[in-house]
Amino acid sequence: MLSIPVHTQILAAVASAEVLYYYGSAIVTPHDMFSLSIGVPGCKINTNRVAYWPMSVDCDNICVNLSYQGRNLNLLKIDTSAGAFDISYDAWNYLGFGFSATESPRMGGGLPMNYEFVPASECADLLDDGRLPLLAANSMSYLASCLSEPSSWVSQNYKLFNIVDPVCHWGVDEECVVNLAISNQPACPSGLGLNAALDLPVINIAYGTGIATPAL
Repeated sequence: MLSIPVHTQILAAVASAEVLYYYGSAIVTPHDMFSLSIGVPGCKINTNRVAYWPMSVDCDNICVNLSYQGRNLNLLKIDTSAGAFDISYDAWNYLGFGFSATESPRMGGGLPMNYEFVPASECADLLDDGRLPLLAANSMSYLASCLSEPSSWVSQNYKLFNIVDPVCHWGVDEECVVNLAISNQPACPSGLGLNAALDLPVINIAYGTGIATPAL
């Protein structure tokens, strides 16, 4: 279940299929460098639509809808922050001002936005083949916790990739499988963790300039 910070205004919690979908409001700030702590490869998601929020990442509530002045977006809530309600710079720019950050980059601080956690399937277009991609070598702690909840969305909708790092510099673009009843080490066609150069760039959009550059 989500851990809700005390400084966030929670308006309600709606139960659906035994999953709580929270909604409330927060001061939302821009985040212009992709990073993820649970082991998601950036080359397999839309990195311009990520929420970096204080709540821990669970196995159901990974899709959040934000709204501001009549505009709204679905974002992947798949990372945590030390306290800020950050979202990808391009998403912040669009919600705040109505333009992509590459088209008309803006600067500024936090904006008061409403949010609502929605079924993870509503973020399917932001994910590889509609399923949550995970690094085979670096996501097993998170995945194991989700597999222990067999009815959770992630346990039923994940893909393991033999990619070594979140910005996809190294590895092999292939799927792996894991059976925790046998081993906690995934099996990959080329061998787990092969350190081959991988040409699947992850792009950051620089704050204030809107310039797109490969993530380092």
